[in-house]
Amino acid sequence: MAPGASSPDGPLIYIGVGEPSGDQLGSHLVTALREQTGGAVRFAGLAGPRMAALGLESLFPIDDLSVMGLEFLPKLRLILGRIREVADDARTVRPDCVILIDSQGFSYRVAKRLRDSGIPVIQYVAPTVWAWNERRAARVAKCLDHLLTIFPFEAPYFERHGLATTFVGHPAAEHADTSVDGRGLRRRLGLDTETPVLCVLPGSRHSEIRRHGPLFAQALAPVAKAVPGLHCLVPTVPNVADMVEEAARSWPVPVTLIREPSEKYQAFAAADAALAASGTATVELAFADVPTVVAYKLRWHAAQVGRMILKTPFVCAVNVVMNREVMPEFVLDRCDPAGIADAVTALLTDRSTVMVQRRYLGEARQRLRAGTEKPSAIAARTIVSLIRNNGNKAQTT
Repeated sequence: MAPGASSPDGPLIYIGVGEPSGDQLGSHLVTALREQTGGAVRFAGLAGPRMAALGLESLFPIDDLSVMGLEFLPKLRLILGRIREVADDARTVRPDCVILIDSQGFSYRVAKRLRDSGIPVIQYVAPTVWAWNERRAARVAKCLDHLLTIFPFEAPYFERHGLATTFVGHPAAEHADTSVDGRGLRRRLGLDTETPVLCVLPGSRHSEIRRHGPLFAQALAPVAKAVPGLHCLVPTVPNVADMVEEAARSWPVPVTLIREPSEKYQAFAAADAALAASGTATVELAFADVPTVVAYKLRWHAAQVGRMILKTPFVCAVNVVMNREVMPEFVLDRCDPAGIADAVTALLTDRSTVMVQRRYLGEARQRLRAGTEKPSAIAARTIVSLIRNNGNKAQTT
């Protein structure tokens, strides 16, 4: 059977994702698992649009789970019901393993409900216990059979509690292709080589767009005055594209929305610099070698709590792995438009600032890889091996 086709035979893998970034990871993982098994693999579970495009049917829309912080409160009953629904469905279909991708609160609660099910549970992307709460690692370790980590420093937090881990590398390495050329996109948009281009990524959740849309409007006003002719490219995802378009209408610069996901990396290649909400996008920009300023705004009370419990000096993953502020950070209670504007302007006008950041971005990329293979290939090989070993153990008992 050709890779990419579904098989009536082979292991049944139950995948659970709760937000767009997890859906993207899941799509790469599904493709890699099909390649690893020659297509002899089946899937069930919770999928977003990227995984659906590969033929997976979702138990329910993942938008029901895509919320942040205290914003989950109005949807608490729905979310808890959905968590029960996923766990009950997994118990019913009895897969060879369950893979929970990112979405820490969702993944932990599903894993906890499956702890006594006899079904191996693997989590892809470790909870950020190193940033917020190291003690949580012990609770997580009790609910999982294996953990696939994306940062090289995460393993000890969980292995000391008996949880086996495998470092697979950061998902941004999936698209680490330096041959992507942004000139074609510039020509198509009527932007010449001298036009200063800023890539702006306000986030992938509705709550992030609500917070960052006005913030970025304020920050971009002085940048537009300091950088004549500035044009913004705004890659987005389907679930928030219309909301992003509406927010960008108030920005004091010409804006082109990039709705097609396949064009995101062309937009990165076409950009001179970027302004991005903290998250996966910042590491993707690092792998694309785009000098970046990071921002993340929370409501005042949430920002104060976040600052009190944060265990690291940085929030941006690139800065964490380098243990220095490679990408200027404006997060939590330090998220001010004037500071953001100054940092973005520097990246668009000061060549020495750009050169220094790019030197550290190169080192960060090396640290965020687990060899020459793609993270999804390493993850898929690990999962297939665990399923086979579990099957062999079952046969000998």
